[in-house]
Amino acid sequence: MRLDILNHGYRPGTKALFAVVRLFSGRPMPDAAKLVFYRPDFYGARAKEFTHRAMRGPSEWSVGDRELMAAYVSTVNDSAFCVGAHTATAARAYRDESRVTAVLTDLETAPVSEPLRATLRMLGKLTREGDIGAEDMRRVLAAGASPRQVKDALAVCAAFNTTDRLADVFGFQMLTREGFAAGAKYLLKRGYR
Repeated sequence: MRLDILNHGYRPGTKALFAVVRLFSGRPMPDAAKLVFYRPDFYGARAKEFTHRAMRGPSEWSVGDRELMAAYVSTVNDSAFCVGAHTATAARAYRDESRVTAVLTDLETAPVSEPLRATLRMLGKLTREGDIGAEDMRRVLAAGASPRQVKDALAVCAAFNTTDRLADVFGFQMLTREGFAAGAKYLLKRGYR
C-alpha cells in the first residue's frame, strides 16, 4: 500500500523544488528523493549524509562495486525499486550491464574478484539472517578483502537494508528503464546528497 505522505507531505518551498526538477528533467521527482525531503530533521538529512559517505566516500571499493553491493542487498531483500535503481547505477558505473546481471543471477559464476564475491556472500547472509560471526569475517578476509573494505561494505549494507525497507513500506513507484537510467546518471554525477 502506498502511503500518501509522499504525494502531499511537503512545505511549499519543497513542492516548488519538485516542480522545478520536473520542468528541467521532464520526469517527476523519484520517491527515494521525495522521502529524504519529508521531515529532513528526523530522517532525510542524516540518511543522505550516511548514504553518501557509504557510497561515495573514500574507499578501496570502486563506486561500481558499492553500487553492485546496494543492488545485491536489494535483491536479497526483494526490493524491486532499489534493485532497479542500483542495478542501473552499477551497470553505468562499470560500463558493463552483463557483469551486474551475472552477479545478481548467480554470484558463484559471475566474473568478479574473489574479495568482492566473498564480501557479497557475507552481505547476503547478513541481510537474510540478520547475523554474521567471526568465521564469516575470516572467510572474507581470507578471500583477500581488507578490514577497511569489510567496514565499508557493512556501511553499504546498513544503508540499503534501511532504504529497501522504506521503499517497500512507502510503496515507491517503479520507474521505467529510462527513468532508472536517468537516476543512475544523476547518482553517478551528484551522489546521494
